[in-house]
Amino acid sequence: MNRRPILLAAITLTAAAALTLSACGSDDSSKGKDNDKIAGADTGSETSASPSPSATASAGRPKITFPSDAKNVFEYEKTGNAQKDAALADSTLSVNSVDEAIFEGSTDTKALGFYNTGKALSGSITYVLGYIDKGHTWVGETRYFDYKVTLSGDREAYVTYCSDESKSFIKNKKTGKVKNTPTTADSYVLYNTKLAQNAEGVWQTTVVASNRGNKACQP
Repeated sequence: MNRRPILLAAITLTAAAALTLSACGSDDSSKGKDNDKIAGADTGSETSASPSPSATASAGRPKITFPSDAKNVFEYEKTGNAQKDAALADSTLSVNSVDEAIFEGSTDTKALGFYNTGKALSGSITYVLGYIDKGHTWVGETRYFDYKVTLSGDREAYVTYCSDESKSFIKNKKTGKVKNTPTTADSYVLYNTKLAQNAEGVWQTTVVASNRGNKACQP
């Protein structure tokens, strides 16, 4: 199958998260398959593509850069709630930071530890190292859609969303060969994430669970 291996940071979510996940049709479990992935993210705009330097570098935030042959598109509507919209925006940047580490071939990028912490960070590092060890990267376009966000108190949020990987593919860095594989149900992934706002106001992703082929994300 196509796609990169899934990032499994954790699958234990609280009861507050379960309400959000059930609304998305998630089974709250991650199969741990070798064919899932987490890809990139950008600003909190309703539709955004690869990282915007002006947006990601503002307010002391690290700049995130992508190669010209890879792009992430995020489709969501702002809620009008400042906390929810900030959590959504930083959720996409968390995803982008993981992809940037893959492209850079390094887990020492500034953005990776800026937008991820705890189990999400340790899981991200393991995930990126899987790419590095195999000499892989990815190319094409990954689309993220069907975002839902729920606040839990003042500094916690749960964000769920789907990804469409039908136009993104694994690439061997050494040979340049791209693994073009057909689109199947497994090209679509449901993500359940937990975020916490730190002292600097950044909504860091702390927990990630994903389910490839989930019916809630199928076209």
